Amino acid sequence: MRRSTIAGLTAAAFGLAVAGLAQAADGPGGGAAGDYHAPRNGFGQPDFGGSWTNTTLTPQARPALYGTRRAQTPEEVRLLEGAVAAKDAASAAPVTAASAGGASDNVGAYDRAWIDQGAKVMRVNGEPRTSLITTADGQPPPHRGEAAHALPPGAGSVDAGRTAVKQAADFDQFAAQGNVAIGKMGSFDNPESRGVGERCIIGFGRNAGPPMFPNGWYNNNYLIVQGKDEVGIVVEMNHDVRHIRLNARHRTDDVRPWFGDSIGRYEGDTLIVETDHFPQAQAYFGAWKDLKVTERFTRVGKDRVLYRFTVEAPSVWDKPWGGEYEFAPLKGQLYEYACHEGNHALPGILSGARAEERAAAAQGKAGPAGGGK
Repeated sequence: MRRSTIAGLTAAAFGLAVAGLAQAADGPGGGAAGDYHAPRNGFGQPDFGGSWTNTTLTPQARPALYGTRRAQTPEEVRLLEGAVAAKDAASAAPVTAASAGGASDNVGAYDRAWIDQGAKVMRVNGEPRTSLITTADGQPPPHRGEAAHALPPGAGSVDAGRTAVKQAADFDQFAAQGNVAIGKMGSFDNPESRGVGERCIIGFGRNAGPPMFPNGWYNNNYLIVQGKDEVGIVVEMNHDVRHIRLNARHRTDDVRPWFGDSIGRYEGDTLIVETDHFPQAQAYFGAWKDLKVTERFTRVGKDRVLYRFTVEAPSVWDKPWGGEYEFAPLKGQLYEYACHEGNHALPGILSGARAEERAAAAQGKAGPAGGGK
């Protein structure tokens, strides 16, 4: 992937005091500060304008070891955030002859200097969350007709939580870059068979969504611009823009634009956005044709925007489900992400696959997994 032109931006602190354990509810829970009233902009709307970030160590789906536990313990937060801080400090330290042996052998891969995967566990109203999805087990529900998710023995216990933190802290996402098995997952027959993020059409991950999530790597930053009849959300990752038409009606044809067809309205301090008409390439856990996502943006503090979402697709799930997290202010200005249109690395990717196929044919073997003839 390409590096961003923006550098040196870090997430603002998410935290309030760390809360204790809490059980999950099926769907987004409360989190708004009841005594806070959002400031108004020149149109009399609750003011969300400005630059925000959702970068976080908390994953979209909950690790099974946490079971039905919605919140991390203070010890788990301290261990996880401490481990990440130690990695960042080690990465920033000057390279010496003694430390050079710890450098990655993965030539061409990113290192910690290029990413912003977050430094804090996501807090919602001060509660440190184990996942952004808020179903009972923190996972997307099984599809219609599928069995319920099974939890491992001891899930949710103190020991299981410590194991989950250790697994998260020990995972080396940088060493995994360029993994041959991962590279063979897609087809290399033509440019159209590569992912839309790789082709610089839209960002990778689900930064723009909806629902919107951090991608786990970098550039999880947004600029919200409000107008009388529209709200624009500029997404740094691949400079995507979501256009939300206010007090409008959904389109009635079957044209499916990138990010779907979004209409919005204000209710008190909350912006409510309903999106449908998703393209198949932006399916969410298998749902797209009848997928509907309802988002709620609520300014719950000077430096906090509560983001809640509800997902429904009757052909896929029995009932709606959702999640929540908080945006924090971005320290700095949002600049355009420099994803080169068309990605000039694609000719190299495709010609490399052809070279592998020729080498395999010369040896009388089948072509590379996922590759063409």
